[in-house]
This record gives sequence, C-alpha cells and structure tokens, in this order.
Amino acid sequence: MPTKPPPLILTPPPASSTAPSARSAPVFSGSHKLEARPFELPTALVPNTRLQMDGVAFLSLLPDDAILVAFFDPQYRGVLDKLGYGNEGKTHGRRRFALRQMTDGVIRTFLAGLDRVLIPSGHVFLWVDKFHLCQGVRDWLEGTKLEIVVLVTWDKGIFGMGYRTRRRAEYCLVLQKRPRRAKGVWRAHTPADVVREPAAGKRGHPHAKPVDLQGELMAAVSHEGDYVIDPAAGSFSVLDAAISRARTFLGCDPEG
Repeated sequence: MPTKPPPLILTPPPASSTAPSARSAPVFSGSHKLEARPFELPTALVPNTRLQMDGVAFLSLLPDDAILVAFFDPQYRGVLDKLGYGNEGKTHGRRRFALRQMTDGVIRTFLAGLDRVLIPSGHVFLWVDKFHLCQGVRDWLEGTKLEIVVLVTWDKGIFGMGYRTRRRAEYCLVLQKRPRRAKGVWRAHTPADVVREPAAGKRGHPHAKPVDLQGELMAAVSHEGDYVIDPAAGSFSVLDAAISRARTFLGCDPEG
C-alpha cells in the first residue's frame, strides 16, 4: 500500500527590502523637503511691493532654478475673440476690455520664463477660464519642462457671460516642473478640488483672484519666507495671499 505523502506547507517568501511598507510616509506628509537655493536679489526687485514693470523683463532679472512657486494669470482674448459675444467694452466688460491683452505668443514667453526660474519639481499655478480649459493649453507649454498635475476649480459665486450657460467658475491648472513629485513636495490635503470663495465686488479689479485659495496653494508647496512670484500681478491678490501666509512676494504689473 503506498505511503501517504507529507502535507504541503507553504511559507511566505522573505520580505523584500524594496517592497512598500504599510507604515511608510503617505504622499501628503507633513514634511516639505523641497527647498530653493538662496540668491542675491537684484536691486530693481523690491519684495512685498506692487512693482510697475513689464513681466518678461521682471523674469529676466531672476536666476535659473531659484523659485519654488509662481502664479500666472494671463490676460487673454481667446474666448472673447473666438466666441464673439459682441457687447464687450460696450454694455459689459469695459474695465476688462481696457486691460492690456496677451497673445498666445506672449503667454508662451511668460511660461518659458517661469520654467527657467523655477526649481526642479517647483510649481506654477496657472489661471484659465472654461474656454481655455476645454481648448487645451498644451501649446503654451511646448518647449518647457512644465506638466499639468491637477486642477482646482474656483466657484466665485457670481455669474459672468455665456450664451447657453452663465459662467461662475474659473480654473487653476497646477503645473509642476519635471520631475513630477508629490511626496515631500505637496504637504497638505487642502484645498479641495472645488473651492467656493466670493469674488471681489464690482469696484475691484476685473481680473482679481481669490486670496484665501491662493494662500492655501502656496502654503502647500513652500516654506514660510520663501519667494512667491507673480509676473502679471493685476490686482496683486497674490501679494495679499503671500503676506497672509508669511511668504515673500515678488511680482509686478505694467499698471503697478
């Protein structure tokens, strides 16, 4: 009579040193390991001041790979020219119509400058409207190391123009200079991907952006005291946000 084989005993393989640990640090850890190197600030750039200067000239004064975080709110004509609402500057949008407009070529020049001064894995927060969100902005990023990593929607609580629906939101595309990293770079769970913050009243700047939201964004990717730049500052809402978060603002606008 054949003998019964011994029972098969399965033993787990030894743990690999490269396997992820259940106790490893989460992506959104409290530590922030990305740091900008110190540099000598040109005398023309005064921190925490509303500088009256061309934005491209402003960027040319900054060294390569020196800035952790930037904001860019281009004044573009794309949606108004292509959709042709027809009443801009007449019955509606007079103040916006009076602002200096940027062509796609100018916007690409700004983004190329931001790409140059940003440190690797640094961030640009790029404001766009629904038209540019749907059309895509990848042409603006061609030739740079900037990549889209996430989108934040700002519900400003007031209605704008629109044929079929009235626009009440704007969008912040979060761009990161390669290499794309989250752990040790983005240290906060906030903000949410949709944020409600009232827009400035009718007497405010026609291009003003939310101070609290921009403060949360810069706090997620920088340290207190770090430079935050905005080469097309408009209402200088980024200046207000930087001061509220103990960051150092550098920025300008042709209108000052």
